[in-house]
Amino acid sequence: MRRDIFQAIADPTRRAIIALIAVQAMTPNAIAEHFDTTRQAVSKHLKILTECELVTQNHQGREIYYLLEIDKMKEIDHWLEQFRKIWESRFGQLDTLLATLKSQQNKI
Repeated sequence: MRRDIFQAIADPTRRAIIALIAVQAMTPNAIAEHFDTTRQAVSKHLKILTECELVTQNHQGREIYYLLEIDKMKEIDHWLEQFRKIWESRFGQLDTLLATLKSQQNKI
């Protein structure tokens, strides 16, 4: 089952897992140590992240390490770009308005 990448970031625990493995690949046990939850709960989150193709598994001997697929994060960035442009435009308009008001204030 392929999930949408936005399902991956919808949950705060999954966002925290993403932040952890963005720094370095980790085993499920190492990830679980950072949370006040069971190893099984972390495994369910990792399964969703894997189904979203946001993380991949790297088998090293008997250990499985989870790695972040940083290129997959670009999908989120592309979606956010439209809102970034809107806000940058609004901030630009606000800057113009503030500069006009300041100019008018200096004339008085």
